[in-house]
Amino acid sequence: MKIFKKIIDILNSWKDIDIWGDRNEGLSDDDIKYMDSIPSQNPYGVVGMIISGFAFLFPQYPFFVITLTFCIVTFFTFDKEKEDNPWTFIMGIILSLVGLLMFIKGEVHHLII
Repeated sequence: MKIFKKIIDILNSWKDIDIWGDRNEGLSDDDIKYMDSIPSQNPYGVVGMIISGFAFLFPQYPFFVITLTFCIVTFFTFDKEKEDNPWTFIMGIILSLVGLLMFIKGEVHHLII
């Protein structure tokens, strides 16, 4: 349990990294305070939903194992006070499970152009 908590703490510390540079450049203090008060999306939920979409689109490859694990582990980084909703995680888990079901049944998407 301690290792799991340590992983979650590391993931939470990575959420605050601003990969786009200084996003508050040119804003007043009031604007920065207002933007920080607005709930945002959890970046891990968005990434989990996107990669779970690949697990759903390509069920012949076992992407679902990676995506399902990623979505479940990062679900615990969700903060109800700072972030909008957990639906990105839930949709990621559902898409991964559908990909798993399709993999077990041997089903694939047939693209008709």
